Amino acid sequence: MKKTIHYGAQFIFKNDINFIKKSLQKNLITTGPYVKHFEDSIKSFLKVKYVSACSSGTSALHLVFMAIDLNKEDNIILPSINFIAAASMANFCRANIFFCDIDPDTGQISATLIEKCIKENRLKKIKAIINMYNGGYPRNMYDIHKLKKKYSCFLIEDACHAFGGSYIHDKKKYLIGSCRHSDFSTFSFHPLKTITTGEGGCVTTKSKLFSDRINELRSHGIKKSKKNWSYDIERLSFNYRISDINCALGISQLKKIKLIIKKRTNIFKQYYKNLNNYLNCFEVISPSPKTFSAFHLVLLKINFKFLSIDKELFLSFLKKKGINCQQHYIPNYKFKVFKKKFSKKKMSGAENYFNSVISLPIHLNINKDEQKKIIKLTKSIAKKYLKV
Repeated sequence: MKKTIHYGAQFIFKNDINFIKKSLQKNLITTGPYVKHFEDSIKSFLKVKYVSACSSGTSALHLVFMAIDLNKEDNIILPSINFIAAASMANFCRANIFFCDIDPDTGQISATLIEKCIKENRLKKIKAIINMYNGGYPRNMYDIHKLKKKYSCFLIEDACHAFGGSYIHDKKKYLIGSCRHSDFSTFSFHPLKTITTGEGGCVTTKSKLFSDRINELRSHGIKKSKKNWSYDIERLSFNYRISDINCALGISQLKKIKLIIKKRTNIFKQYYKNLNNYLNCFEVISPSPKTFSAFHLVLLKINFKFLSIDKELFLSFLKKKGINCQQHYIPNYKFKVFKKKFSKKKMSGAENYFNSVISLPIHLNINKDEQKKIIKLTKSIAKKYLKV
């Protein structure tokens, strides 16, 4: 039977399993010592003051939106290319959503495009800007930070792709999640991410006020009293807690993060070396200067004007050979839930990106022979359908 190579997959080390077993032997397997241990490990790694672990990257975003009291009076700017989670949670908060076009060469927003979105929509007040690092590549952090100051709004990093990524500013290196130039960072530890907890996520921030608020909101809004068994609820919320079992896996995985990123970087380098500029058809999107990617994805931009097929056929040809690539992402404004409101909007950058970019397989289960196969087949499709 032909083996299918998926675009992403978890990699579980042997000692990860041993660590999980230990967590199961503790008295508490939820809201216990492994949750705090995981949060403290992330604090130390990212050099950030406060970390709140939670049940997913989606719940991390929702917790931030609730903490800043995002509501129907507020305007929020989000990238048009992103997973639906950020837009979905903003919609649940009944905020006024404004999708920003993206740079077709990077799949990300920029300060210039945000200013354009503000001008076109005649926005006088902005509650928050979401910056998302598509593929794990940090870009435009400091420029967007300037807009945060200019408009006195919250800057939230949807960094679900970028755990382990970093950037240099004023000759100093900052890890994504340190919140040096943002108010919050949100992460996902889904099985396909750099490190995994199975399902899980976290919020990082420099603010004790917001950290305390998030910690209450992730557990039904319960505010504990110093008295035994007494508590109050000022604001209803949800159960967004993460278990100690999940955190045990996260602690163990975090210990290997340098090795994980090194292996993912090596996979990226092979794609770049063999595919970038091949027959003028391919561009392997790469990190910008003074940034370091976590390489959650390998994003291949295909110049279809040189080919006699489109993206859909390109992906189907690879799938027939057992290679499951992916697209990241369908522009959010194309979904039925938003289509009516945004039907007249023209976002050429998002359309260009969506029509030309695919995600190639990258994970620690891929061996050298499998990657050679992916590269060879990708080249062969371009060569076969190259316009004369």
